[in-house]
Amino acid sequence: MKTESMNLAGKLLVAMPGMGDVRFEYSVIYVCAHSKDGTMGLIVNKPNPKLKFKKLLSQLNISSNLSIIDTMVHFGGPVEQVRGFILHSSDYQEGVDTLNVDGSFSMTATPDILKDIAKGEGPDISLLALGYSGWASGQLESELLQNGWLICDATYDLVFKVADNDKWASALASLGVDPLMLSTQAGRA
Repeated sequence: MKTESMNLAGKLLVAMPGMGDVRFEYSVIYVCAHSKDGTMGLIVNKPNPKLKFKKLLSQLNISSNLSIIDTMVHFGGPVEQVRGFILHSSDYQEGVDTLNVDGSFSMTATPDILKDIAKGEGPDISLLALGYSGWASGQLESELLQNGWLICDATYDLVFKVADNDKWASALASLGVDPLMLSTQAGRA
């Protein structure tokens, strides 16, 4: 597999069993940016059981007159865990602060989007995460060559609608892979 020329932005990384890093076990990561300089993504299937959106707004002194559902805040990855990132539909734009990944997905990392969501003026659909997953130049490509990840297409349903605890198996199923058939041992033929 030639990974140097592959652009993974807008794809999902699906962790293989036994990858060796417990922070990423059974993770599904939406890749927001990928270039020769490195890769940035958000884990989309690991909610923080102790932090809900309503509590986060309260901590940031953002008021909301909406009856906001107890939306979970996700663990986006081990880098900058106190910084918030919102993966969302591309209908919402916050100027230069919004990264348009592709025609369907965008990512914004400013408090303004939280205020807009609280006022009911945010994106149609979103996923909130604290922290992100990042790789230095060539690091992700090396992990791919070592069979640490599978790559699949990101769909709206898979990222935003499938239950968090079902996303890993659903991502594998989108590739025709049965999770029960995967080995925790990596190797080469």
